[in-house]
Order: sequence, then structure tokens, then C-alpha cells
Amino acid sequence: MPTFDVVSEVDKQEVRNALDQAERELTTRYDFKGTGSSIEAHDLELTMRSSTEDRLRAVRQVLEEKLVKRGVSLKALEYGKLEEAAGGTVRQTAKLNAGISSDKARELNKFIKELGLKGVQSQAQGDQLRVSGKKRDDLQAVIAKLKEGDFGIALQFTNFRD
Repeated sequence: MPTFDVVSEVDKQEVRNALDQAERELTTRYDFKGTGSSIEAHDLELTMRSSTEDRLRAVRQVLEEKLVKRGVSLKALEYGKLEEAAGGTVRQTAKLNAGISSDKARELNKFIKELGLKGVQSQAQGDQLRVSGKKRDDLQAVIAKLKEGDFGIALQFTNFRD
């Protein structure tokens, strides 16, 4: 019986590379000189700092550009609120989401069941979703529909087996 897994993963190495490129751009760009703009990473949490909200939005834009160039989906980022920091600066945290939560798994299960494809089943297994069906074509149709839908998380499809 053909199966595949639906996962939501973030390539940490690509994120690290994007962060390095963004930091390099922040230190060399003229409009960031003297603003104290920076991006720090602690495991799956990023902290952006700058002197004003406008500069912080620019830092965020630079980070997003670099992540997109490195192939990291922006859906994996969950931004916190803007906070006032010491010395009249502002900061914002961004959390990298990896894995499918149980709520999202239920939503994906419901979506797959509503497709009405005969013999296709899905079940949550930890932080991923296993989809199985009688025909390979049905599973490929499920993948196509999941790619079309917007579930608020980055989805990847792995471990396709006949």
C-alpha cells in the first residue's frame, strides 16, 4: 500500500547561512551604520534589534530576503510583538516552527478526508502525518491539493513508498 509522510521541517544549516548573510549585509550597508542593528540566534529563536521601528522593519526585510534566497519558507517564522529595549532601542523575536502541531494535524486530516478520495487515509505520528492509499495516483492528488492549500505552515512531502 503506497504511503508518504507530510512534515514541516526547517533546514537549520540554511537558516544559519541566511543569518550570516543578513548580518554581513547589516554591517556593510550604509543605512544601517550607527543604528546598532543586529540579529542573534538561539537554537530556534531569532532576536532582531535596532534603534527604531523603521530600522527594525528593514532588518526583518533583509532577513526574509536572505531566507527566501536560501530556500527557507517564511511560513516557518512566527514573529513576536515589538518590544521596547534598553537605551531607547526596539527588539522583536521570531520563532522557527518545526514539526506539525496536533491542531494542524487535525486540520490536515480533515482536509484530506474532505477530498473524498476512496481508500486514502491519514494519521498523525508524532510531529508528522502519514498518508496511505490504495493507488499512487490518489496520493499524488493529495500532495497536489495540499500544495494548493494554505495551512499557515511550510509543508514538505517525504518518504514516498509504493
